[in-house]
Amino acid sequence: MALWGNNDNVGSAGTVSLNYSTGVVTGSGTSFGIDGGCAEGDVIRFGTRGSGNTYYGDAVIVSIASSESLTIGSTMGLSGAAIAGVDFTVSQLPKSSVLDSVYSEASYGTSDSLVYGVNTQGEGITSNTEYSVTHEGWVGVTTYLDNAGELRVKKETLVAMSGITTGGIDYPTAE
Repeated sequence: MALWGNNDNVGSAGTVSLNYSTGVVTGSGTSFGIDGGCAEGDVIRFGTRGSGNTYYGDAVIVSIASSESLTIGSTMGLSGAAIAGVDFTVSQLPKSSVLDSVYSEASYGTSDSLVYGVNTQGEGITSNTEYSVTHEGWVGVTTYLDNAGELRVKKETLVAMSGITTGGIDYPTAE
């Protein structure tokens, strides 16, 4: 099992529900473990970030029982809110970011921190903005307002690499 992969949208068809006490994720219309689905070690992101959406957090997949059932390793990176019939995405982002207090919804308590896969096209889209990045790879982004009410963007390179396949959560271009 690799520490990270190069695809930020391995799978996202259907909806999922989570049993917090067992860590079992039950899908409806999902294709866990099927070619192009997801694999052990991938990260499942519950909910959708953005205006009007609900994001519950991320967890690492530790086993896949069927195309509609998998188990996560820990619920520490989740908000604690009931997860039933919600959208999801599966990513190969660095597993270390799941329980990092900066990028964990439950620990950090903000919807403005996330890890993104950035490819060559993403570099061009973000040029000359506060979100500008200089290379491909896995980038952690945190936005916040400073004491004067100005938007600040902190970018942290988690893994610098080429060949990232994007298509899940788009890297931000402006607020």
